Amino acid sequence: MGSPNGGANLSQVEGDFSALSSSMSIDKLFPALLECFGIILCGYIAGRANIITSTQAKGLGNFVSKFALPALLFKNMVLLDFGHVIWPFLWSILIAKVSVFFLVCILTLIVANPESRFSKAGLFSIFTTQSNDFALGYPIVEALYRSTYPEYLQYIYLVAPVSLMLLNPIGFALCEIQIWKNQGNPQQSKVLIVGLVVLQVLKNPIVFMVVIGIIAHFALHQTIPAFMVEFVDGLANSFGGAALFYLGLSMVGQLRKLTRSTVMTLILLMTAKLLLMPLICKDMVELLDNSNSSDLNHSSLSNYAFLYGVFPTAPSVAIYAVYYNAELEVITSGMVISTFLSAPIMYVSAWLLSIRWMDPQLLMNSLQNVTFNISIVSLVALVWTIAVMFLSKKFKRLPQMFTVNLFLAQLLTCTGMILWKFVVREDNFIGQVLTFTLLCTSLYSTFIWPSLIALSLVLLKKFEDLKVSSGVFVILGWGIPVLVTAVLLISGEKRSDTIDSSLFYNRTQIICTTIVAAFSMLLGVASFMCLSRESWAQNDQNQEGSSETVEDLLTEVEPENRSECEAVSHSEDPSRACVVCECAGPAPHHMPDMITSTQMSNSASTLSGQCENSCESTDCLLVQVEELQQVSDQQVARHVLLCLLLTVNLLANLSNSMWLLFNQDPGRLYLELQFFCAVTNFGQGFLSFALFGLDKHLILLPFKKRLQRLWVGLKQDKQQKQTDLPEEIRMTCTQFTKYHKDQCSQDIVKRRRCGKRTVVDCFLGCELVEWLQQVGLAQDHGEAVLYGTRLQQGGVLQHIKQEYDFQDSQLYYRFIT
Repeated sequence: MGSPNGGANLSQVEGDFSALSSSMSIDKLFPALLECFGIILCGYIAGRANIITSTQAKGLGNFVSKFALPALLFKNMVLLDFGHVIWPFLWSILIAKVSVFFLVCILTLIVANPESRFSKAGLFSIFTTQSNDFALGYPIVEALYRSTYPEYLQYIYLVAPVSLMLLNPIGFALCEIQIWKNQGNPQQSKVLIVGLVVLQVLKNPIVFMVVIGIIAHFALHQTIPAFMVEFVDGLANSFGGAALFYLGLSMVGQLRKLTRSTVMTLILLMTAKLLLMPLICKDMVELLDNSNSSDLNHSSLSNYAFLYGVFPTAPSVAIYAVYYNAELEVITSGMVISTFLSAPIMYVSAWLLSIRWMDPQLLMNSLQNVTFNISIVSLVALVWTIAVMFLSKKFKRLPQMFTVNLFLAQLLTCTGMILWKFVVREDNFIGQVLTFTLLCTSLYSTFIWPSLIALSLVLLKKFEDLKVSSGVFVILGWGIPVLVTAVLLISGEKRSDTIDSSLFYNRTQIICTTIVAAFSMLLGVASFMCLSRESWAQNDQNQEGSSETVEDLLTEVEPENRSECEAVSHSEDPSRACVVCECAGPAPHHMPDMITSTQMSNSASTLSGQCENSCESTDCLLVQVEELQQVSDQQVARHVLLCLLLTVNLLANLSNSMWLLFNQDPGRLYLELQFFCAVTNFGQGFLSFALFGLDKHLILLPFKKRLQRLWVGLKQDKQQKQTDLPEEIRMTCTQFTKYHKDQCSQDIVKRRRCGKRTVVDCFLGCELVEWLQQVGLAQDHGEAVLYGTRLQQGGVLQHIKQEYDFQDSQLYYRFIT
């Protein structure tokens, strides 16, 4: 079962194999991809090895965007033959781009933070519609269509400039509006904003040279003057290699900027760019291009539109982000990811379009084997994940209770697919119906639960108690799939000539899948919008108030006010005094000698004894405070990420079903979407395992501690010292310990109660980051976090339980004495 809506009658695809294969030559595609990505790799290596600095890279980027590309566009605008242009195809691509542009723009304006919504809407919309047509797209199109449809090459020169002149100015206008709102100057005229946008567009040398090229096209009768030919050719021919090399340079260090919120934004942008854009481009061509008398040319144009939609984002979008100083991390990281994701999509698409013939039964069996193998591996991952959820007792909480139901649905889906492979081969009607019922119900349940989980997150933000509603959610999560499956079994007409469970009840099943996927996706998108637009100001104030109360209880403010622990320590034997909490752990033995010697004088007052009630990890007040501050946000982020990824799967399944409903002949590219749905439907266990199968306290921390013990033992056996530390870490630790540690301790270190009879001198990570910037040891936030990380690596500070690396957060750390 490739997908519930997948499994088209693959024999329909066979008829056009021989005809369409002549419209494309894949033999030159792999060399073209190797050429493009090889040059990109060379640029990346040059930037990574600092052979070419960032300043030099900017110079190369200016040459590419302000000299080489304008010359290339001018040349092709002059020589372009408008008589052979199929204008409906051009309008189809433009309508597709406009549709995606405004869809992304409107959704961003609805969802984004009001403080930056306009700049995000403008840049994200440009990101999804401005493709790398000339540097990366043109060589691939040339390799595929030069010998069959050479006129396809000129469409790139028509679509890209019009897109730049039509859509980019709208994005620029939104960015200028954001600047105007941030400046808070209501007296600034709106006409001035329009003028700035128009000026920005006209100053773009690409747009300017396109206009000049079109004028010269008619004035010079499609001929470049002889004295200009060599000059224009020299600049134009320098574009290809220089642009790809600059693209590699611009990728250096971009993925390091990824954060949790950036990843979620990128998932949505990649979905719009690499899934939504090619599908809309293909559909628009098939809908509007009715002037072609040849079915072969019409089908070839729609396939070409799909390939065009997959082209990755152009590097110039990053230049816009730098110019407006907005969303640079998202744009640059997305540019890298889209470039490398587009390559396999283009290659597989071209391969499917170029193969001459393939037995439909062989395709069906291949799809069946893929789903069967993925289901087995996913089943193992889900058994592990569900066991972790039960052993950690998280299944009793919300929304984890709903997440466990999703995991069970995924488990039953994989089980049903494994059983289907054996049942479908036998002539056992009852066995087939029972297995189909299990498979269809559980798969539809995996469609419903992501939207319900997203809705529960919204409700949990507003209402603390969902005990009454949780039962309703469980009934909906399983009741709707059962109801739809029952309707399908009663009204559907069973097919006996297919082994694909997605067509077991023919068109009725496709309609049911469309309805379920559309309903769940709409509910999920609406929930995400509410979750994103929800203002947490009041909740943040409540949390701050409660954290201040907890801080007052934990902190020993006045030294003369003896705590319970200190009172006991004076009346009992000094060796039993409660000074340092046990959870803080002993100072590591691998500290540098120079640091240890500097700190010896400060440790004289520390008593080696421990109090009667040793501080266990589960009872440590500081650890409990950390978990209250950390777990909630992490769990919400994990659930949102899981629901986002599964919503992308819903979009793919919805596109798959719509493709089947409105196309009698689905074509070859449908196979690619069908295999994608098979992998995502039955491979959901991998996502669940990655996000929830590695519990921190149950698996990761014990494993980390074992590795640390093994590592410390090996170092002691070999009598290694930490003189092997990098020089910058040693210098940072020495400087801080000798000149700044005492002052830092006075400013931010507080004695906090850790247990009933234990206290510990500690500080928050965010307090150290702020202090480092205040005293000038770090110029900005990034340098401060790096400084703190070096102190931890050098053994100057550590987390109170040695569970976390240094972070700018509400985590507790202590200086090692």
